[in-house]
Amino acid sequence: MGRPKQFDPDTAVTQAMDVFWSHGYGATTPAELADALGIGKGSLYNTFENKHALFEQALRRYGDQRVAGLTEALRGPGSAKARIGAALERLAMPEHARLLRRGCFAVNTASELGAHDSAATAIVRGVFDRMERALQSAVEDGQRSGEIDAGHDACELASMLLTTIIGMSVIAKTGDRGERLRRVARVVLTML
Repeated sequence: MGRPKQFDPDTAVTQAMDVFWSHGYGATTPAELADALGIGKGSLYNTFENKHALFEQALRRYGDQRVAGLTEALRGPGSAKARIGAALERLAMPEHARLLRRGCFAVNTASELGAHDSAATAIVRGVFDRMERALQSAVEDGQRSGEIDAGHDACELASMLLTTIIGMSVIAKTGDRGERLRRVARVVLTML
């Protein structure tokens, strides 16, 4: 009879997400993961098979959280345009500066592994697709209420907004103090 696991695999995925997000896939060693999770490498491999399988779970977890946060912002109070603006403005908030300096884990992954890792790329693409659908829904709300020009294709506007969010995430990673990001958010809202 095997010994019971001495750690919570669900918590371990969240902890691994933080390590991968901070260092990237390639720079994270199995030993660093085991140390951060407080487990032995044997437990790491017995539970998650290998580093890449754990990375995929961590990336999915991040994607679920990122999409949930965006969806929550887009369903908040106020007009559709104000909710979209609030979602963009979140990327310029000084209280998020430390977190934003790490960038978007999905964008970081696309930059590091996009051309070489089809599994990671598929996860990132799925995250971006879900974000775009949430943005499209908000745009359609605004078009129905008349605050966003219904003459524009909602899917195209959602793609523009997604690309803006991704670009803003990259700019935030440089330590921008937020004014550039606020300017971007303001001008994008005028284009809707």
